[in-house]
Amino acid sequence: MTIREFKMPDVGEGLTEAEILKWYVQPGDTVTDGQVVCEVETAKAAVELPIPFDGTVHALLFEEGTTVDVGQVIISVQTAGAGAEAPVQTEAAPVAEAAPAAPAAEEPAAEARQPVLVGYGVSTASTKRRPRKATAATAAQNGTAAPVAAPAAPAAAPVLPAVPAQPGGERPLAKPPVRKLAKDLGIDLATVVPTGDGGVVTREDVHAAAAAALAPQAAPAAAAPVAAQAQAPAAEAAAAATAAEPSARETRIPVKGVRKVTAQAMVGSAFTAPHVTEFITLDVTRTMKLVQELKDDPDLAGLRINPLLLIAKAVLVAIRRNPDVNASWDEAAQEIVLKHYVNLGIAAATPRGLIVPNIKDAHAKTLGELSESLSSLVATARDGKTSPADMQNGTITITNVGVFGVDTGTPILNPGESAILAVGAIKLQPWVHKGKVKPRQVTTLALSFDHRLIDGELGSKFLADIAAVLEHPRRLITWS
Repeated sequence: MTIREFKMPDVGEGLTEAEILKWYVQPGDTVTDGQVVCEVETAKAAVELPIPFDGTVHALLFEEGTTVDVGQVIISVQTAGAGAEAPVQTEAAPVAEAAPAAPAAEEPAAEARQPVLVGYGVSTASTKRRPRKATAATAAQNGTAAPVAAPAAPAAAPVLPAVPAQPGGERPLAKPPVRKLAKDLGIDLATVVPTGDGGVVTREDVHAAAAAALAPQAAPAAAAPVAAQAQAPAAEAAAAATAAEPSARETRIPVKGVRKVTAQAMVGSAFTAPHVTEFITLDVTRTMKLVQELKDDPDLAGLRINPLLLIAKAVLVAIRRNPDVNASWDEAAQEIVLKHYVNLGIAAATPRGLIVPNIKDAHAKTLGELSESLSSLVATARDGKTSPADMQNGTITITNVGVFGVDTGTPILNPGESAILAVGAIKLQPWVHKGKVKPRQVTTLALSFDHRLIDGELGSKFLADIAAVLEHPRRLITWS
């Protein structure tokens, strides 16, 4: 029997880490080649990971909610025989029962095949860390003595063994963002007790050290070396209690995954593309009547018919009349790239944050096909199953803030796109219709666009055409 290890794969797009959202298996479960064992969230989407071999789950090396670098082992499986497709490693025995063994090579032999997700390809580079000091378990496996001063506490679950704080004089292990955070807070990483796998200092560790430093009674414990903490358990307990106790006035939520990359993208967009926003308020009573008529049409039975469908169709008609709005800016070449296709983005609020998947080649779809694409896009987004490919190469986006009862807003461009249309709530309001004030269905549209690509005249014409179609939806036919 051998132990085979499965590493966090590179799911594409240059991503270097992913958060484990959910394990679908537990130690002792039988798994088969291709079976999904866990769901992970990258900075772009949630993805299910299949195991590339058969066997019995030996250990889950990370708990749910842990962010893991690409290339790190996340699960080990006991198989019937050795194979050449994955690293093979025997389970580390307890220190007291370890027998001397020949030193093992630090790096596994070249693999004949690297398991990756179907459709994502193989990455030639992976995230590497410098070698860490051996723990008691690895020392026992390699037949060497481990520099551990105290015996390790018994593990409650099959996760990686805890590693003590950094030995004196050795540079602490931490990612660059964590080092910057420590520098900004004035925290010496050498004094921080790491809780991350393999003795890595996490953001939470730095925040805990900062909180302990602010508390007078915990300051000695936060600043003391590891050896002093081992001799002063009372001070260590006080520091741990201070770090673990939540503030009554504040709650800190780690920013990661989709929310993190969305924040970065919005900042980049806001300070890269010169935004201009224009507004128009219009009477959409005729469009709302058409929506109801289409719902009652037996030829469209089973399709989801709603105002967003006709708004999307109006945007596509307006793009056909103003094709120069469908473009992107190439900074490197200093060129405007005109797109002869429309990948229509639809902003979707999901439990993991805002994402913008897009309907590929929306300009070529019939009303029925567009309805099916919208329904599929929304359902996939709500389930958290949107793939990175579904969010790439968008050209123009629609965000429907009206579903929240909001009249309108000033939306920020999705990076790389030329425009974004915010659709406000549709409400009965007094409106002058045929010379008389009557209650009509009224809404406000807001169009933000990149002024490098779209000047005021073009942006105004584009927005006016969208409004004209929605005021008189027969133009869906006459302008097509």
